[in-house]
Amino acid sequence: MASRLNPYLSFKDNARDAMEFYKDVFGGELNIMTFGDMGTPGPLADKVMHGQLETTAGYTIMGADTPDEMPFTPGNTVTVSLSGDDTDELNGYWTALIDGGQVVMPLEKQMWGDTFGMCTDKFGTAWMVNIAGDGNAPAADAPADPA
Repeated sequence: MASRLNPYLSFKDNARDAMEFYKDVFGGELNIMTFGDMGTPGPLADKVMHGQLETTAGYTIMGADTPDEMPFTPGNTVTVSLSGDDTDELNGYWTALIDGGQVVMPLEKQMWGDTFGMCTDKFGTAWMVNIAGDGNAPAADAPADPA
């Protein structure tokens, strides 16, 4: 297998809900392993040690609950970016991600010709969605039209 880069998201006691939400948004197969599956007893047993969603679009999202003895500082240092030219698919993702979340920048046509927006989902994960332009805009390195 070739190398892959996957977002790995940390949660505090709601990783299962978040990963199931992402499965609802993106489709695919979700595998969840709990701490209990690995022999950890007590209150941590039902928490997610590792969750992995293999989406129908071919990308992977991973996530886990953070145990109490480990630091957990939610923040805005990572944003997950979705991009492509399938308008219906990406609009569908956007609609699902903003449900219960917050629109940071509306999904709108931008000066570079693409449709772009930013949001934070109901689990605090930041997302950017970029839908490639309609193909009528010249490439950045294309010569200007002399007419």
